[in-house]
Amino acid sequence: MKTLLACAVVSVVVLAGAGNALASEAMAKKYGCFACHSMDKKSVGPAFKDVAAKYRGDAGAEAKLVARIKNGGGGVWGPNPMPSNSAVPDADVRALVKWVLSLR
Repeated sequence: MKTLLACAVVSVVVLAGAGNALASEAMAKKYGCFACHSMDKKSVGPAFKDVAAKYRGDAGAEAKLVARIKNGGGGVWGPNPMPSNSAVPDADVRALVKWVLSLR
């Protein structure tokens, strides 16, 4: 019985994580992120997976990326500046950053 309960809990956690990933990808589409970014190939901006790789292990990455998305800026990935996305709600920006940083 305990094993069955443990399996059920793990399944719910795994499915919730998959749902969050899908929700965050949908959010990235909603806010137009894919106009400049793709999952695994550089376009106008870096690939999301490249961003995740660059910041893996950086304890301050989430705060840096939230600020970059909200305020914009340039010089990190080349000559194309990141536009300001100040109209995107803070909670959504944080969810997007967590999603990007979770990519492998």
